[in-house]
Formats: sequence, structure tokens, C-alpha cells
Amino acid sequence: MKVTLLGAGHIGQTIAQLLQESGHYKVTVADRRETALADIAHEGVKTMVLDSGNADALLRALDGQEIVINALPYQMAIAVATAAKATGTHYFDLTEDVHATRTIRALAEGASTAFMPQCGLAPGFIGIAAHDLSQKFDQVYEVKMRVGALPEFPTNALKYNTTWSVDGLINEYCHPCEAIRGGKMHEVQALEGLEHFSLDGVEYEAFNTSGGLGTLCETLDGRVANLDYKTVRYPGHCNLMKFLLEELRLNEDQEQLKQIMRRAVPATMQDVVLVFVTVSGLRGGKLVQEVFTRKIFATHENGSRHLHGRRFVPRKEIAVVGLYPPRTNFPGCVPGQPLRQRLRPAPRQIRHSP
Repeated sequence: MKVTLLGAGHIGQTIAQLLQESGHYKVTVADRRETALADIAHEGVKTMVLDSGNADALLRALDGQEIVINALPYQMAIAVATAAKATGTHYFDLTEDVHATRTIRALAEGASTAFMPQCGLAPGFIGIAAHDLSQKFDQVYEVKMRVGALPEFPTNALKYNTTWSVDGLINEYCHPCEAIRGGKMHEVQALEGLEHFSLDGVEYEAFNTSGGLGTLCETLDGRVANLDYKTVRYPGHCNLMKFLLEELRLNEDQEQLKQIMRRAVPATMQDVVLVFVTVSGLRGGKLVQEVFTRKIFATHENGSRHLHGRRFVPRKEIAVVGLYPPRTNFPGCVPGQPLRQRLRPAPRQIRHSP
């Protein structure tokens, strides 16, 4: 299958490596930064210099492709999804942005191809794990989802290094968050709801951030009394971010905060992903709790970063269209086997700007 992957950052490079190593995809990675593309070209992946903000150039890049994976900052999600619909290309992204996802849902209406936004860690995998646990209960009382991508060796006051998009990081710190409380959907403020816990002898904190639930609130609405999502950091991070955003009023100038973060907070490839999900409720008339927890460390071989995750393979060639939340397997897919998703190409209808 012909796949165009937009964005050659840490996440984009990892996705490209996984697809390339599978041997089932003709992958082209596109980015406007030649230096970022040089890193992935060393892995034998085809690259293309592309400014995805140029609508005509984006349409030309997707012409003839079967899948586009959007690993760009969240601001580009709507534009890329619009181009995917115009070119009849199946669309996947990693966005946590609520507005973008709602717009993509509207775009997917009547589409001849599949649209699957929110395919990252959170939203994405965390929703799959929580939804799977909730299916084991007769009645669900509470779902708690905690996720963090953290430096393995924190050394600064924030106890944080950038492991993904700074734009996405600040976005999730600055917008309202969805939750279910007392059986009703609510909006709660980001950076509130601070709590502390320990895992394997390490202390952590967790607090509200936007977008991590994806559409799980809608899925479990009316079936769960309490549901929330919080981001995990090392202790002290939340208070320092509140100082920057609220007391220094950088929530009113988010671009300046992004510049500060990019200039002063180093990136790291030595990271650890923490996933912690608890679900409690009734099963067979008894109050029980199920817990899913993982610590995932990046591994490095020959200078390359490798991750391992759950993959899917179809039982037969399939054609899927419309919006698919990440908690939903494609029809005909078997979980737990190497990825080889063969989506039947849809009729192409390319529209270029005048």
C-alpha cells in the first residue's frame, strides 16, 4: 500500500520505521524541514520536502496515495483531513484537539474513505484499554485513565523534556477537559484535579488535561457514574505550569510560551511512557476493580529508536468508510497480529484550488 506520512518528528519517524520494517508498505515521509527528513532517509525511507500548509502542494502529494498518516501539529489536522477527502485517501491522525476532531467527524459524513482521528497514545490506545476493561463489568462505577510520556532521567525544575509536539503539549494545558461525574458529562479545567500516586517506588502527580479521552465520554455516557482522564508528570510540574500560564499570563500568549519551551527545554529520546487505567464496578453482584498498567521504555538499536505496540491484520481485504473512533477495530481485523491493513482504494475525486 502507498502511504504518505506527514511530519518527521519523533513520533513520525517512529511510525515510519514500524511501517518500513513490516515490508508491506511503500512509505513516503513528507516534511518541510530537510534536516528532519535526513534522519529518516538514513533508514531507507523515501522522503519528500513538502509544506503541508500549501493546499495545492498537499493535494498533489496525496494524489495516488492510499493512506495518509498525519503526524503534524494539531493545527494542521483539519487541512490535511480536507485534502484526504478531496483525493479519496484514507486518513489517520494523532491529534488531541477536540475542535479538530469534531470538524473531521463532520468531514467524514458521506465520505468514500475511512477517517480515524485520535490514533495516538492519548487519545487512542488509552481509550482502547479503558473501553476493553469496562466491557468486563455488569455495571461500571468508575473509570480512571492516567497517561504520561516522561523523561527517564529528569534534571530540570519542570522535571520534563519534550518527547512530542510542543504545540500539542501547550494545547492540552490550555483548554477545558471532558469528564463524567455523577453520571453526567461535565467540562473541567485543565491543570486542576491534582493528585499524587506512586508506581514501582516512583512518585508521580496527575492533573486534568484536554483531549485525552477522545470520544470515550460519548461511548460510555449513561453507562458509567464517573470517568476522567489526567496527564502524569513528576511532582512539581503542574504548579510550575500554572505559574507560567496563570500568574505570568502566558495562557494569553501561547506562542511565546511555545518559544520558551522550544528554546529552554531539551528534547530527549530516553523517555518512558506510563499507562495506568483503573475500572471499578459490579460483576456477578460483587464490587470489583480491574487495573491495567504499563511502563514502556524506548529501546535503541544501531542508533535508531524502536517501540513495540498492538497491531492489527485483516482477515480479508476490506473497504471501510466514514468515521472510526480508535477504540473500534476495523471490520475483519484480528488484534494482536502484525499490521497489514489493506483498505480498498476509493474512487478518486481531486479538487485543486484555482
